[in-house]
Amino acid sequence: MAPPTPHLAVRGSEGTFLLHGPPNCAESATFHRDAQQSKYIAFSSDGTLFGWCNGEKVNVVKVLSGELVKSFDLPKTAMIEFSPQNKVLATWKQYTKTQDNPQGEANLQLWDLQTGACIKTFYQKKVQGWCPSWADDESIAVRCVNNELHFFENNNFETIASKLHLQKVSEFALSPGNQPSKVAVYVPGSKGAPSFVRLYQYPNFGGPTSALANKSFFKADKVTMLWNKRASAVLVTASTEVDKTGASYYGEQTLHYLATNGESAVVPLPKNGPIYDVSWSPNSTEFCIVYGFMPAKATIFNLKCESVFDFGTGPRNAAFYSPQGHILVLAGFGNLRGQMEVWDVKKYKQVSKPQAADTTFFSWCPDGEHIVTATCSPRLRVSNGYKIWHYTGTVLYKQDVPADKELWEVLWQPFPAGTFPEKAMKYQAAPSELGSTEAKPAQAYRPPALRNKPETSSYKLHEEEPPQNMKSAGDKPMSKTALKNQRKREAKKAAKQENKADDVTPPVSEPAPVQQNTPVTSGEPDTDKKIKNLKKKLRAIEELKEQQAAGKQMQKNQLEKMQKEAQLLKELEELELGL
Repeated sequence: MAPPTPHLAVRGSEGTFLLHGPPNCAESATFHRDAQQSKYIAFSSDGTLFGWCNGEKVNVVKVLSGELVKSFDLPKTAMIEFSPQNKVLATWKQYTKTQDNPQGEANLQLWDLQTGACIKTFYQKKVQGWCPSWADDESIAVRCVNNELHFFENNNFETIASKLHLQKVSEFALSPGNQPSKVAVYVPGSKGAPSFVRLYQYPNFGGPTSALANKSFFKADKVTMLWNKRASAVLVTASTEVDKTGASYYGEQTLHYLATNGESAVVPLPKNGPIYDVSWSPNSTEFCIVYGFMPAKATIFNLKCESVFDFGTGPRNAAFYSPQGHILVLAGFGNLRGQMEVWDVKKYKQVSKPQAADTTFFSWCPDGEHIVTATCSPRLRVSNGYKIWHYTGTVLYKQDVPADKELWEVLWQPFPAGTFPEKAMKYQAAPSELGSTEAKPAQAYRPPALRNKPETSSYKLHEEEPPQNMKSAGDKPMSKTALKNQRKREAKKAAKQENKADDVTPPVSEPAPVQQNTPVTSGEPDTDKKIKNLKKKLRAIEELKEQQAAGKQMQKNQLEKMQKEAQLLKELEELELGL
């Protein structure tokens, strides 16, 4: 039996509709377009149901037949979510108070999808984490209430089955899969005490030894916690809003690894800078990190937090594994130009390099062959539209929204794991009338002083790092000492490359006396900085001498600068002799 064709839900100012997915890409005949402007759309986790709220009602239909399952008269609803087994529909609206009702009304409602009855209502003022988290078999559900976690069993929300109370739990993440369920909790630090993340297995919350793993750390204003599919490990990205060193606009980020067997570690990143994205492979044994000042590095790590493959540097800030885990897309969206790199992660071979400018949304189709990119409002209010691609770089379908209309959201219909088996990789571009958008090689920026002169490799602002396999098939596993030394070398190399960015100088007819073929360092940052500044001043003097020889009239301050050459050379010689 042929696998099904996924649908793509589209929500915008022209209404809500379902698009029958690739290769035909036609609007679904069974789902009647809702011309009213929807506030929210959602599929059930198995993809059989589709729900949306349009400011009047919350409707739920069967995707294949378009048959109406339930309709709720809830005009103020802003968000909806299905429980994993489709037994419960959660709806949320903005919390409001009135003079007649100073307490306000309960704004989180849980509905029985079989009968349409309201199971339970809660007060949920914050939109963040509004929806209860369910285990995949719905054996338990969790809510965070007043800095503690409330656990409910078998959708009985009248009785709290268990509580987890730590100092001030502010974030939690329930593990995927069925029982036994595990939960990761985050408690922010206070009064000089560190923040920490702990892993627990439900319902073993009592006593100091009940935690499966514990990791404490400083420098954390907020965290994001990401479980792998097997629920065996969690990646915790800890972030501060402000980098006190002034090195980064994005604050500071560190990445921590915790496993249910008690292991924990800081993931070592050889390049300084922000962490843009962290993504688990569906095989749960590897993860990819995009990090470092631009051009950013991307590296795959194993469960020992060792580098497996380094993709080098490039204009990227996101990583997306295909649902089957055999393809990885590295992309640069937002303030970057939309370049995508499609990689076969079994052979570590690049498949294609398409470009999708102004992209604000990216998502893999469940079939592992197609992707969708979209430009949506309010992030970008111009050039709204979406494209469906084959991973080899060709555009199969393109829809531009009229200039006076807006696109708000696109969403793939999900399917149970195993519905779409992994297919053999293709490296030749798939046929399409719309063709491909392979990114043209961009020319490096050259300062005005260099534009009419011969191009040499020394003028690059950034030394691009090529991809490299960190573990060759025939190599023996590296020892801990060797790994530590390798990371030190990588960090030193990354720091040198960042310092080269402002060392671009015009060529001279005779090499300046201070230039050397190999960089000399003293190991003392202050001394190295003084040497670097002196060399910079001497290069500027050489340029002024050339201009004077060409007949240019020198100003007084320029002549004074040239007269200091001998003094600067003497200072430099004294510093370098001290090396």
